[in-house]
Amino acid sequence: MGGLAGCITPSDLESEFAPSSNPQTVDQLQLDDKRAEIGARQHPKIVASYGGEYRDANALKMIARIVGILTTVSENPIQSYRITILDAPSVNAFALPGGYLYITRGLLALANDEAEIAAVISHEMAHVIANHGIQRKQQQDAALIAGQVVSEILSGNLSTNSVLARNKLRLAAFSRQQELQADEIGIRMLAQAGYDPDASVRFLKSLENFSAFNAEDQTFSGLNFLSSHPSTPKRRAAAQKYADQFTSPSSQTTNRANFMRDINGLTFGDNAQHGYVRGNTFLHANLGIRFDVPDGFEIDNTSDAVLANGPNEIATQFDAVEIKAGSSLDSYINDGWIKGLEPSSIARTTINGLPALTARAQADRWIFDVTLIQYNEFYYRFLTAVPKTKARYLLVAKEIAGSFRALSQNEVANLRPLRIRTVQVAPGDTVSSIAAKMLGTNRKIELFRVLNALQSGATLTQGSIVKIVSE
Repeated sequence: MGGLAGCITPSDLESEFAPSSNPQTVDQLQLDDKRAEIGARQHPKIVASYGGEYRDANALKMIARIVGILTTVSENPIQSYRITILDAPSVNAFALPGGYLYITRGLLALANDEAEIAAVISHEMAHVIANHGIQRKQQQDAALIAGQVVSEILSGNLSTNSVLARNKLRLAAFSRQQELQADEIGIRMLAQAGYDPDASVRFLKSLENFSAFNAEDQTFSGLNFLSSHPSTPKRRAAAQKYADQFTSPSSQTTNRANFMRDINGLTFGDNAQHGYVRGNTFLHANLGIRFDVPDGFEIDNTSDAVLANGPNEIATQFDAVEIKAGSSLDSYINDGWIKGLEPSSIARTTINGLPALTARAQADRWIFDVTLIQYNEFYYRFLTAVPKTKARYLLVAKEIAGSFRALSQNEVANLRPLRIRTVQVAPGDTVSSIAAKMLGTNRKIELFRVLNALQSGATLTQGSIVKIVSE
């Protein structure tokens, strides 16, 4: 069976895919269209959970220009869109009903020309044009488990809602047929707009290389495009076939020079406002704190909380609440915000010299380890969920919470955001010499090649522009 995955037949390309004659638009949101209302209802939660909007004048102008060009060649040129650049380091793009399109700054950093961004946007526009609804997976995965840490133990609030909205989106997946349809419509739009149709396949390859890089190094990980748009050899082959049908001398525009100019200075990785993920460590310079998670855990840093998913269905949420006047650790933990709290489990302790309380709660099939740490004007909360059948893994919760400590002044001073910088290849420059300037990773040459779509053994061309990660 596995040997057939890479095969393709003409019938795979001779589809009857066509855009809907009644697309959902932003202008129709008030017409009692339940599907379109999803976009309007979820938009503020999605933006909040992805760190807000990323406002960069050059990037915004570029995206607006691309959307405008693609819209004019769309089968539904009256379709309106609302596109948002999300302030998130992950490489992701997605669409909600109603013409809501999203692209992360992490995706902008990975692309190498304007045509690749146009390929991503045209694909997402195609989902809207074809009236593809968000489909939910039936099975649970790590994202849903993380959501249960929130929903089963905490009272509902804005933080809870935005985290759950993000986890629901992580569970969202289009069907294989819908992905093929979006590929076909998107690549056709790409070519008709004058962009290089091969850009779609090129960027998909960069995504796969970046995912492989992050499989060994979680520094720049997070929700990613391949999670909701899974790639297969057959799908890539089909996309290449679609692109080959449109490739011609008049359809080769990439606008690489303008693109590289527009992304110079783009924030790369996490930012100071939301803290930094460095491997297995979360650090927040503004709050002056840090903690670690064990190997095998993946950290997802949202604007409301830090979520860590690990093996054996273990999930941890970390966040902070401001201490109100007259409050104490004892009064706060008994303030009703924890459902299923076992009062007899409450114990006072210290963690790295800081006053703390530990407790336990239960809900449904989960046991929750709760740790509160008081530092400066905040209570810091670690909530770790473990299945009741795997209670022995609660020791991991103690390990995570026990790693919490204050940052030294020197550590705070050395925490600065990373940025994409574009440089021109000078005579004598090599992959090794330019990659040596990279910051934020110990695997400099590997990340340099991934960011610049350079295959192993490829050399640099004098005078060309390449990307590095610097300050």
